[in-house]
Amino acid sequence: MAEQTVAHAIEGLKESNVRITPQRYAILEFLIEHRSHPTADEIFKALESRFPNMSVATIYNNLRKFVEIGIVQEMSYGDAASRFDFGVQKHYHAICTDCGKIEDFFYPGLEDVEMASSELTGYQISEHRLEVYGVCPNCQKKG
Repeated sequence: MAEQTVAHAIEGLKESNVRITPQRYAILEFLIEHRSHPTADEIFKALESRFPNMSVATIYNNLRKFVEIGIVQEMSYGDAASRFDFGVQKHYHAICTDCGKIEDFFYPGLEDVEMASSELTGYQISEHRLEVYGVCPNCQKKG
């Protein structure tokens, strides 16, 4: 499955005329294999041994390009560092208020929120996101 997803992402890059460098491939592969919603710094630390000349700025620039193309979502929560999530399918996030773990969930039907909010406000809605906050099962066991 991960290989199919990487191939799909690579197609997205090609369609957007973005060159596929070994660094870009490694960043995408990391995002797909580690569904932990990492920060750019976490990606950098994971890949620095493979790419000693790569900087955090390179990671950020590539992540921004992926967000622009639409194959990665940037998740920013206040002052905390942005987290990045590979995903072409619309999904939502459950966030642990104790440890900060973020878990994806899918809930069909929430797309109607855009239509309803447009009708109620007159806004032309382009997107939405949903986060729910609580305590994850691991932290519940600890507490």
